[in-house]
Amino acid sequence: MLKLIVTIDGPAASGKSTVARLLADRLGVSFLDTGAMYRAATLAAMRARIDMTNESEFLRIIESSKFQFSTEKGKTLVRLDGDDVTDEIRRPDVTANARYAASAPKVRARLVEMQRQIAAEKEKIVTEGRDQGTVAFPDANVKFFLTADAKTRAGRRQAEMPDTDKRRDIGQVRRDIEARDKSDQDREIGPLRPADDAIVVDTTKLSIEEVVQRLLEYVEGKC
Repeated sequence: MLKLIVTIDGPAASGKSTVARLLADRLGVSFLDTGAMYRAATLAAMRARIDMTNESEFLRIIESSKFQFSTEKGKTLVRLDGDDVTDEIRRPDVTANARYAASAPKVRARLVEMQRQIAAEKEKIVTEGRDQGTVAFPDANVKFFLTADAKTRAGRRQAEMPDTDKRRDIGQVRRDIEARDKSDQDREIGPLRPADDAIVVDTTKLSIEEVVQRLLEYVEGKC
């Protein structure tokens, strides 16, 4: 049986996590949510109250923490040192601080290494993030890059927030997303960009089902 790796990259709230989970389910393959990995690592650092600009300290926390990732009913479940932090990693402050993990070369390299280890144990996998097709899996069989306009993405991000945060001003949510975009695009290590051979899909006016079907047809046609 041939190895199959499908990568789905894109900016915040472009729909990549939901689409990746559904696509993996339709294909009957494993799913890896790398965004959850960065958030979980960030939460571990926040709990330890370390200076997140201190790369060595950040890396030490990652190495001393126990992370568990699983998928149940289309949702990524995350445990940190035995605690269920599935909802906690979606807090706005965790999202804002995730940039420290994303921009620290040694931290990022360790997380990419963890992603490759997970994928190596799977015969077929759909993996999503911001640098999956460019850095983590440059030889992936199929690469997608999803995007959408900032207004649409802000609405999606607000909808997925815990109930206590859904009252946040949509304008602020959009500004946060645009700031995250700039940070992701400008960082030196693994900047957010489509791989040269990625299929770019604008999801602004497409339903989740339409996006999944489009990607599914392409994967089945190519593989």
